[in-house]
Amino acid sequence: MTHKNFKNIDKVTYGRGSFSQLAQTVEPLRNENNKYFVYVIDNYFKGKPLSNQLQNKTEDLVYFIDVDPYEPTTQQIDQLRDEILSKKGLPSGVIGIGGGSIMDIAKALSLMLTNEGSSTLYQGLNLIKKPGIYHLGVPTTSGTGAEVSMTAVLTGPEKKLGLKCDWTVFNQVILDPELIASVPKDWWFYTGMDTYIHCIESHNGIRNNAFSLAYGDQALHLCREVFLNDKAGQTPENDDKLMVASLMGGLSLTYSEVGVCHALSYGLSKIHGTRHCFANCIIFQHLKDIYPEGVDEFNQMIKKHRIELPQNLSKEWNEDVLTQMATVSYNLPFMWNHAFGDKYREIATMDYIKDLFRRL
Repeated sequence: MTHKNFKNIDKVTYGRGSFSQLAQTVEPLRNENNKYFVYVIDNYFKGKPLSNQLQNKTEDLVYFIDVDPYEPTTQQIDQLRDEILSKKGLPSGVIGIGGGSIMDIAKALSLMLTNEGSSTLYQGLNLIKKPGIYHLGVPTTSGTGAEVSMTAVLTGPEKKLGLKCDWTVFNQVILDPELIASVPKDWWFYTGMDTYIHCIESHNGIRNNAFSLAYGDQALHLCREVFLNDKAGQTPENDDKLMVASLMGGLSLTYSEVGVCHALSYGLSKIHGTRHCFANCIIFQHLKDIYPEGVDEFNQMIKKHRIELPQNLSKEWNEDVLTQMATVSYNLPFMWNHAFGDKYREIATMDYIKDLFRRL
């Protein structure tokens, strides 16, 4: 039996105000390569106070990237890579500041700066040929687990699939709960539910183990405190907890796997451009037969926080659209295998997956 040898983040700085340590954190690396850093930042922060607190130097390149409504694409990464190399050559490192999409852009960019050709060539497991450059993540939302995962999810012309290898993982993460205080309530909920769903799916499948369960149990405990108890809500104390839950939920799925909700989410996002966390929430409410306890608890959280999710989406989808969505989801066998076991092909047929989408 071959045991998986998982890569974790090299270093984590955690605590309120820790973002102020960014400059001193990267200073020892400024002599690497062409002696400058690339900042990729969620366009949401352009012109806001955070944009004046970047601690960048004049030689650095700063990109504010709009990730709403669409998630990162292979074309976007390729164009950004080519532009950076033509302007200033190989950077000392990449710094990503934003939500899950920005985390994925920073991770993918760090890899593609050293690997030739289109990023479409590397969508899959361990296809990257050379290590990327130093990359640091500063999440400003909590829930996706992108700050800790070994995957940089990209949508390409043919598929939505991550660049996944040990070199994808950040060298350094700065977790400052003060940075998630400005997240709108709905998105604070959707991203938090991504953590919750990660853990439910990680637990309920054949690839779970003591390691994934330990991280997942603690992440679930924190999610319940943040979203269900008497002090539930968007408070500084709960933001502290949610930021840790996100990291632990990401580690839980790293040591296990996600399942049915995420497989369907990829199909919904690829064909309709639905943002990942929101897509998960739309789908998860309809999976009670697969994750009964998790969906019951999820519905309690929905009710408590007065979240309205869209219904009856499928009435607008014809057979061709359903086939496109189901094809994307069907081609994620590791997720179906985790959820349903070694006989998953007998269960997760194209017709079955189409029927799941018809529930939405």
